[in-house]
Amino acid sequence: MKGAALSAAVLAVAACDPSSLNTGQRISTTAPVPVALLVPAGSSNSGDALLAQSLENAAKLAIADLEGVQIDLRVYQTAGDPATAQASALKAVDEGAKIILGPVFGEAANAAATAVASQNINVLSFSNNTTIAGGNLFVLGPTFDNTANRLVAFARANGKDGIMSVYSQNSAGQLGNTAISNAIAAQGARSAGAVGYEFSQEGVIAAVSQIKLTAEQNLADALFLTSNTSGALPLLTQLLPESGLSSETTQFIGLTRWDIPAQTLELPGVQGGWFALPDPALTDQFQSRYAQAYGGLPHPIGGLAYDGIAAIGALVKSGNANALTSSALTQGAGFQGVNGIFRLRTDGTNERGLAVATIRDKKVVIIDPAPTRFAGAGL
Repeated sequence: MKGAALSAAVLAVAACDPSSLNTGQRISTTAPVPVALLVPAGSSNSGDALLAQSLENAAKLAIADLEGVQIDLRVYQTAGDPATAQASALKAVDEGAKIILGPVFGEAANAAATAVASQNINVLSFSNNTTIAGGNLFVLGPTFDNTANRLVAFARANGKDGIMSVYSQNSAGQLGNTAISNAIAAQGARSAGAVGYEFSQEGVIAAVSQIKLTAEQNLADALFLTSNTSGALPLLTQLLPESGLSSETTQFIGLTRWDIPAQTLELPGVQGGWFALPDPALTDQFQSRYAQAYGGLPHPIGGLAYDGIAAIGALVKSGNANALTSSALTQGAGFQGVNGIFRLRTDGTNERGLAVATIRDKKVVIIDPAPTRFAGAGL
């Protein structure tokens, strides 16, 4: 696997001085680095076992790609449970782990990071819950904030300056709406209002007239929807055009992936809509290599374990004893992962290089490729 196109390598020289310690352990530069991988195996949910195996496989694939770096990977089960995750994290550190990859679920990740904070251990969790991020806890999962910023910036650059948010009145929808609102402010776009709806079929139907009225009154150029296919997306993209509000007149934008599941591409109302996704070529490449090595496709978030090892390996290769401190982990140049470039931020969140896609004739078409490097330090 050494010659594979994917490489667990740092993109550029660190933009921050890794010798300025914050959180994190010093390591030996001449011995294998002990890394703990916390996976949700051991729970009563059969899906957790599949996810756990995919994460472990992806981590091993990344280790095989490293050159000049030795990683001593130790795998611990969390059963998807905060108390078990806490105990596993403590055991991992007692057994010498210098950094922890995982767990997956937000509460378990928070419990693990809290348990080892006093021992100065950084945790790179697979969660996408930014509310738990900070201190010694980083989230590797794709975030609403990252997606919203990418899409709002693209919309503004393409003449869609007045952006309206349509969100479900549940935790996911409200977090999505906040991310959209923050992105509008950060990118210098104009807020064209926000309309929430009760998370039910009746709630969506009842909100359609208010969504249309708000869009017209506020001269919305774009309608940013937080819902996914298993939520209100199919109904909204049917009813809004029927009410006279369609992507032909007001650009529809999705906070979630509109190509998952593939049946979403068949919906008439999503045609012409925009959404963000990782570089498809790199994703296909990883899936192909994974299948060749393990005989099946990885779990959708399995690649996060590869990313974690890629970042650790790239930093360890520098030969600096402070390679796993927070100041090193958050260096601005970022890292190359299975889905493209990514970097960790000092607040514990992450930024990922995303492509912008549209749907034409029921097919995904990339209209703005994912960046291959970051501009600016990202601090």
